[in-house]
Amino acid sequence: MTADCERGSVLIGMADAHLAERFLVVLQRCMKPGSVFIAASLLDLFEQMKCGAWSVVAISDDLAGNFPLTETLRQILNVSPVIIIAPQERQTEIAVLVAEGNVDFVAQVGDFLPLAASLVERRSGRGRESETVERYPPEVSHQVAEIFRHEINNPLTGILGNAELVLAHENRMSVTDIQRLRTIVDLAVRLRETIRRLTHMLQTQPHPLKS
Repeated sequence: MTADCERGSVLIGMADAHLAERFLVVLQRCMKPGSVFIAASLLDLFEQMKCGAWSVVAISDDLAGNFPLTETLRQILNVSPVIIIAPQERQTEIAVLVAEGNVDFVAQVGDFLPLAASLVERRSGRGRESETVERYPPEVSHQVAEIFRHEINNPLTGILGNAELVLAHENRMSVTDIQRLRTIVDLAVRLRETIRRLTHMLQTQPHPLKS
């Protein structure tokens, strides 16, 4: 049955009921009541996605089961951005999707649920961000968008590209060095996604009318 969701709602997909319950508890601290829905199977997830109003879909890799993880994520991306919670070793498998900017990867290491919750909150809070940006005069917004695009995003792309090139030779590096490089890639991807969203919001503001 399709969820009766409102625009801006969050869909959580986890086969592990205990993990889903723990994640829901963490999410309740930052999300308004009634804005989070849970799917316990991939079939249920795709059925609920028909609602079409999701601001973000967060899943754990066990939900995909024997279905290819990359293909699962691509299908979800047709509806909304995705946050994937999975073991660290699966990051390379979906590196291309993460680099494209609409997938956030959260490694199942340590206390990972607060990080996943903060990403859900950020992805679902675009309306509030847009409202804040629109307070600036349109001419200022378009100038700032150009600065973001040229002075920040271009060097950031270079950082991300070089880090991924070095990771291509990870068989020659220690585990610690690999983890540090992957952290650099993760942070660069998140920053690039933030810049992309802010640039889009700034550029879509109407130009001031000329007298």
